[in-house]
Amino acid sequence: MFADLLRRLTAPEPARLPDLDARLALAALLVRIAKSDGEYARIEVERIDRILAARHGLSPFEATALRREAEALEAEAPDTVRFTRAIKDAVALEDRTQVIETLWEIVMADGDRNHEEDALLRMLAPLLGFNDRDSNLARQRVAARLG
Repeated sequence: MFADLLRRLTAPEPARLPDLDARLALAALLVRIAKSDGEYARIEVERIDRILAARHGLSPFEATALRREAEALEAEAPDTVRFTRAIKDAVALEDRTQVIETLWEIVMADGDRNHEEDALLRMLAPLLGFNDRDSNLARQRVAARLG
């Protein structure tokens, strides 16, 4: 089902993704970070749904459907490094800035920043084109918003 999107994402020089594909790929990255600690908590699922609804103007039903598709894509996607590098190459910087903040929001969703999630986000930030300082500033912005 996702073979074409995965093929395009992992091509030697991926082209910029159409909006629907980029939306799905980025949602899959949110799912991957949420699952990174070995617990895919309900609060993380709900937060992903809210983020997708707000970011893309979706109804709750549409956001849930997108997340479910993203869960399936995430399960089929290649290793995180290739997947994330492909997203970096295919998604505009301004969209990736929102992505790093959104990833931090998922990490902080359950109130428990654990080592696995922090380690994965430290790996993802440079793959998405961000240094540690920019990632930390994104985390601080999210923490301020979440209170």
